[in-house]
Amino acid sequence: MLRFLRIRNLAVIDAVEVEFEPGFNVLTGETGAGKSILVEAVGLLLGGRASADLVRTGEAQATIEAIFEPPDGSELIVRREISAQGRSRSFVNGALATAGALRDLSDRLVELHGQHEHQALLDPLTHLPLLDGFARHPDLVEQVRTGWTEVRNLREQLDRSRMDSREKGARLELIAFQLGEIEKAAPRVGEDDELAATKQVLASADRIQRLCEESYATLYDSDQAVLGSLGGVWKRVAELATIDPQFAPYADARDGIKSQLEDLAFFLRRYADDVDASPARLQQVEDRLAVLERLKRKYGPTLSEVVATGETLARERALLSGDSDRAEDLQKALAAASERFLGIARDLSSRRRTLARALADDLEALLAELAMARTTFEVRFNDGELPPEAWTENGIDRAEFFISPNLGEAPRPLARIVSGGELSRVMLALKTIALVPTPGVGSARSDRLPESKTLIFDEVDAGIGGRVADVVGAKLQELGEQFQVLCITHLPQIAARASTQFLIDKSVKGHRTVTRVVRLDSNARAEELARMIAGTGVTEAVRASARELLHLGRAKGKQKAKGESESRRRG
Repeated sequence: MLRFLRIRNLAVIDAVEVEFEPGFNVLTGETGAGKSILVEAVGLLLGGRASADLVRTGEAQATIEAIFEPPDGSELIVRREISAQGRSRSFVNGALATAGALRDLSDRLVELHGQHEHQALLDPLTHLPLLDGFARHPDLVEQVRTGWTEVRNLREQLDRSRMDSREKGARLELIAFQLGEIEKAAPRVGEDDELAATKQVLASADRIQRLCEESYATLYDSDQAVLGSLGGVWKRVAELATIDPQFAPYADARDGIKSQLEDLAFFLRRYADDVDASPARLQQVEDRLAVLERLKRKYGPTLSEVVATGETLARERALLSGDSDRAEDLQKALAAASERFLGIARDLSSRRRTLARALADDLEALLAELAMARTTFEVRFNDGELPPEAWTENGIDRAEFFISPNLGEAPRPLARIVSGGELSRVMLALKTIALVPTPGVGSARSDRLPESKTLIFDEVDAGIGGRVADVVGAKLQELGEQFQVLCITHLPQIAARASTQFLIDKSVKGHRTVTRVVRLDSNARAEELARMIAGTGVTEAVRASARELLHLGRAKGKQKAKGESESRRRG
């Protein structure tokens, strides 16, 4: 759960602090006030791509900090700094962290659904991976992808083995140059992240040494050292424990606390001694990083891809330098790899078709709850196996979502017939299937419930209004009963359903734009809902409607919770 968010100097945001609550939180405000920037800030915090353009004009850096509460109830403090030059640093609980570590946190703590994510449904190429995303066979999907990579590489090697002598010589010359660059640098996967972290430490070496030395002295090596002073404290606590047993646990813990403080003191001393603050060491790290960056630009966006490219080039060199029998060996290897690929791809294809039927049942049931009661949904596959020349990393299938929102109409490709509001509801239903097991709805999602996540929806209400908006609000309210939900919305029907509402407001002070976030009480919520209903022309009648809408939103939530509680008691 995201408990606290602090933003400094990010885009139009000068300084904002927000304490979020469990359940359904909404963020409302005028267009352009900075609502989506809050969502983007969370994305940056969890590994999103940083840019110097995000730093507020005239400031040296932007800072984003958050406190998360993982499933075990502990606290996780995450911080991201972005400089005006575009460089960024990340910290988790005060320690430098790589982008990979932040993305891992994102997978565990937050699910972020962007403002235009539902538009991806318009591309049929996304439908098969989306279907696989609901499956219980991620290992099988990965096996198919790995099998396809093997088949593709063997095909390429076989094609190159059939080059004439002049082509082969030119290719060998290029391979020798490229492989020479990679082998000379000898990159190691993850080395760039390690060096980037080291560079940050070396660049702050003087400050680190000063902080370590001051902390060590305060703890252990000064006249008023904490460890020395604690002796008197423990003596008094022990005496208090003889008077009141409530102090006994603290007295019993003194040895452990003393040991931890001593360990910290000695670690501070060792760490300060080990930091090589010489300019030569910093230059060495920067030079090595420059070499690795050149390799990544030429041979892959990541070092793992650079290493893989080197291995592929080495195999190709051995192939082109070998004898003519090598082509026959490759032909046999390709036939065997193709057979293996087909075996696992057929298994995956069969499971996909079974899953597609369950997904269709689930989706139709949920769309009925979202005011699309007569919708028919299908996942249509290619009639037979794709031929070898059409195989891909997705296997031997092509798939596309077909839908009919109207009774009596044949299902047609989703991308061609749905409105913007219908598309938003289809995406919301798909997300709900992926997250929440619902009694009476099919089995495709029975094992999908994560332990604890914050769900963030940026304008999931695009293209809808009226009764449908109230239904979508009810579904988000339902999600809020099992997860922490943060939702940006422009619709009063959705905002009224929330347990907590924040207003994002933009104003001009001292010739600068300033954005603030205010938690609204009941009266302020009613006023904001009135603005959302009527815009600038807010009257007492509109305010009365807003208060009634807010009352109904709360009442429906309580009524649903009471009904579910009674149902559980009867069960």
